[in-house]
Amino acid sequence: MSKAISMNQIANFQADLDQRPEAKVIERSVTKNGILASSQDIQAMSQTTPVFSIDLDTGDVANQKQSGRCWMFAALNTMRHSLAEKFNLKHFELSQNYTFFWDKFEKANYFYENVLATADQATSSRKVAWLMTTPQQDGGQWDMLVAIIQKYGIVPKSVMPETYNSSKSAEINSTLNLKLRKDAVELRELVAAGTSDDAIQERKEKMLNEVYRMLAYAFGEPVSHFDWEYRDDKKQYHIDQNLTPQSFFEKYVGWNLDDYVSIINAPTDDKPYNHTYTIEMLGNVLGGREVKHLNVSMADFKQLAIKQLQAGQSVWFGCDVGQSSDRQKGVMATDVYSKDELFDVDLSMSKAERLDYGESLMTHAMVITGVDLVDGQPTKWKVENSWGDKVGTKGFFVMSDAWMDEYCYQVVVNKEFLSDDLKAAQAEEPTVLAPWDPMGALA
Repeated sequence: MSKAISMNQIANFQADLDQRPEAKVIERSVTKNGILASSQDIQAMSQTTPVFSIDLDTGDVANQKQSGRCWMFAALNTMRHSLAEKFNLKHFELSQNYTFFWDKFEKANYFYENVLATADQATSSRKVAWLMTTPQQDGGQWDMLVAIIQKYGIVPKSVMPETYNSSKSAEINSTLNLKLRKDAVELRELVAAGTSDDAIQERKEKMLNEVYRMLAYAFGEPVSHFDWEYRDDKKQYHIDQNLTPQSFFEKYVGWNLDDYVSIINAPTDDKPYNHTYTIEMLGNVLGGREVKHLNVSMADFKQLAIKQLQAGQSVWFGCDVGQSSDRQKGVMATDVYSKDELFDVDLSMSKAERLDYGESLMTHAMVITGVDLVDGQPTKWKVENSWGDKVGTKGFFVMSDAWMDEYCYQVVVNKEFLSDDLKAAQAEEPTVLAPWDPMGALA
């Protein structure tokens, strides 16, 4: 039987508060300064100095500005790092606007197809409600960017620079989602009326044409051929003519993207280690690379990242950046705030509990560019963010090893660093998870 809060209970709660000698001091601090400032542990900050035994020189940080493209910035930055070293272009950037255009265009088609696939379900069904909550958004996964690059290539930022809408995406997102929801109404009505598949696809093509036009107005028309003219860090002039986005990627990046795989750490009962997982209705390019994760222990997770850093290559990773982190100072550490001590309450949860109960999931992607190893064990990690150079140490953050244990969920590594057992596990057919599974979160 449920019970309402009684006035007697409230009197007891107030009496408990009154007998605490520290209560008024804490109240004054929290009401004046807020929870974070009142609970910050300055000593914890001193344990996260930005000095690392392995420290890759990756140049200046980028700035995603008011957009949710961290996953895209982080992935393109890992590619930029190798390109910059090979061609003496430390201050070079790839075009995040170009991949943004194609991601949104492909997500529109992916949404339409999911609408058609669920058209026999009521709008109150969980899957349909899930689709309509966010028809498309800025966020994504590593595999989704791979799908874009494998189909469309990439270009230098100078060839397709930022626009108002790529740097500040709220307006295009709300307008595009309005259109997609309106189109969903029509597509579901066509299915309900028994319209032929050919007629539905013909109508969908007209919808996509309208989406393409909207994106071209917002981001500029995507380039198909271009000349690339630049001076390298040694002031040497270069020009490369009649490139395509695909030929540019092959010539200047040259990665076999199939070699790079997603590794996750999700210690929940429904995801045994050393097995692979995918997520229903998650993706962008229909028929392109699927989102696929290999779940491993945290020990394996970290050792794979270390091996790639030791080989001189940075590591794309996904985490819950808002947990126990100081954005301005660029510190991510489990002891940076002591909220439990401040309020005298137990706030501890296991990583699995946080995932299962909605307290945490991947919210942001960045790049690991260094690690501090003491007696062969990591103590802290260097992180390249995409929030500009005014935060952290010129845009770089420090992540404690304990924070990685608790709030890091994904790294992307070359398959060459996997053991034979993990290679075999990664090759398995993945278990399909529900669309709302936390491992389907978009960074």
